[in-house]
Amino acid sequence: MATTSPSSLNVLLFPFMAKGHTIPILQLARLLLRRNATVTIFTTPANHPYISTSLSDTSISIISLPFPKNIPGVPPGVESMDKLPSLSLFFPFVSSTKLMQPDFEKAVQSLKTPMTFMITDGFFGWTLESANKFNIPRLVYYGMSNFAITINLVVSLNKHLFEGKWEKDLVTVPEFPWLTVTRDEFDDVFNGRDSNSPFAKWIVDNVIATSKSYGLVTNSFSELEPVFMEHWNSKLGPKSWSVGPFCLSHTEFLSGKKPSWMVWLDKKLQLGSPVLYVAFGSQSEISQDQIDEIKIGLEKSEVSFLWVMRRSENGVYPTLDDGFEERVKEKGIVVREWVNQREILEHEIVKGFVSHCGWNSVLESICAGVPILAWPLSAEQPLNAKFVVDEIKIGVRVETCDGTVNGFVKGEGLEKKVKELMEGEKGKEVRKKVAEISRTAAKAVEEGGSSWQYLNELIDELQNKSKTS
Repeated sequence: MATTSPSSLNVLLFPFMAKGHTIPILQLARLLLRRNATVTIFTTPANHPYISTSLSDTSISIISLPFPKNIPGVPPGVESMDKLPSLSLFFPFVSSTKLMQPDFEKAVQSLKTPMTFMITDGFFGWTLESANKFNIPRLVYYGMSNFAITINLVVSLNKHLFEGKWEKDLVTVPEFPWLTVTRDEFDDVFNGRDSNSPFAKWIVDNVIATSKSYGLVTNSFSELEPVFMEHWNSKLGPKSWSVGPFCLSHTEFLSGKKPSWMVWLDKKLQLGSPVLYVAFGSQSEISQDQIDEIKIGLEKSEVSFLWVMRRSENGVYPTLDDGFEERVKEKGIVVREWVNQREILEHEIVKGFVSHCGWNSVLESICAGVPILAWPLSAEQPLNAKFVVDEIKIGVRVETCDGTVNGFVKGEGLEKKVKELMEGEKGKEVRKKVAEISRTAAKAVEEGGSSWQYLNELIDELQNKSKTS
C-alpha cells in the first residue's frame, strides 16, 4: 500500500465537459482520496454544480475556468456536450477548449501546493504544454478500453489496410491474427478515409500529445484485456495503468423516496419477471424510423422491459403516439428522464441490457453481471461491441438489415435477438460468463487486487519522481 500523506500527494483532474467523461473521473477522484490524496478538479461554471453535488461528501476542491464564448453554432451558456443541440457541433465545441489554456495555466500557477501529477482528458492535448511548463507529469484519460485504444492505433498506423476494401470486407488486424475487422467499425480518421480535415488534424495532435505524456490512466482491469494492455505497454505506449472499474469506487445509491422506475422493477421482482434494460447513452441520436422498429421488436418479444429514451436533436422526445405504451403497460415502461443506470443494472430482476456499448455502460454491465445485446452507434462503440461479443463473450449482437455495423435494425431482428439473450441457450452462456468476469472485476479493486496495486505503483512512482525533480 502506498505510504502517502495529504501534503505529499496532490492530484489535478480535468475531465472533458460531458457526463460520460466526467462521471468516471469523479469516481477516480474517490479512489485517489482513499490514498490520502489532495484532489483538485478543474471544470467550467455551468458544470460546477453537478460536480459539487456529486462530491458533496468529500474535501475535493473545484476550480471553475471561464468557458469560451461565441463558438459558431453553440448556443450561449452551453458548456457541456450533453446540452449541445446536435452532435454535429462536437468539433467546434471540443476544439474551442484550447482557448481555456491561458486561464488554466493562471489557475495552476496560483495553486498553493505543487501538483504531484495531473490527469486530463485525451481531448485536452493542449494541457501537455501546460503540464511541461510547470514540470507536472501529465497522464491521459480517454474513457476507452485498452482494446479500443490499441486496435484504433494499430489500424491507423497501417494506412493501406483497407485499400480496395468494401465496408463489409473482413481484414485481419496486424499482430492480432485471430482478430478481423471491417472498415465501418472505425471512424474515418482511423480507417484511412479522412486524413486532411481539421478534425483529423485535431485527432492527430491529441494522439501525438498522448505519446509525449507520462502515461494513460485506463478505466479497466488487467484481467479483462491482458493481451491488449500488454501490447500497448510493450509496443505502443506510453504506459497504460489499468486501475478500474472506477464505478466500483462508490456504491452508495440515493436514499429516500424511490423513483417510479425502481418501484416498477421491485414489482417485477415480486412477479419473478426478468427485465430487459434498454438505453443508448446520453449522446446517441436515433431516427424516428428506428424508434418505430424498436417499439415493434420490444412489443413482439413479450419480454418485460425498461426503456430509457433521450431527447432528439430538436430537444423533444421521439414520438410514441400509436398507443404503444398503453398496449405494453403490463410488460414495459418508457422513462423520459435521467436515471441512475448503475442502480438499474444492479437490480436483481434486470437480466439483460440493450446497449450502444459506450465503455462506461459496458463496465457497469460487467460489474452488475448483466449480459449485453450490443447495438453500437458511433465513435469506438463498434470496437467495444466486438470486444463484448467476440473477445470476452458476454453478449450477443443485434442484426442489421445490410449486415453492416451501423445498419438499420428491423423489429423482427430485434425481437429475435432479445429472445436469444433473455430466453435462449446463448443467453445462458453469456450470462454465466459475465457473472465470472463480474467477480474478477470486484476482486481487482479490492485491497491487494490488480487495479489496487497498479494505482499504488503509479502513485509511488510519481511521488518518487516529484521528490527527485
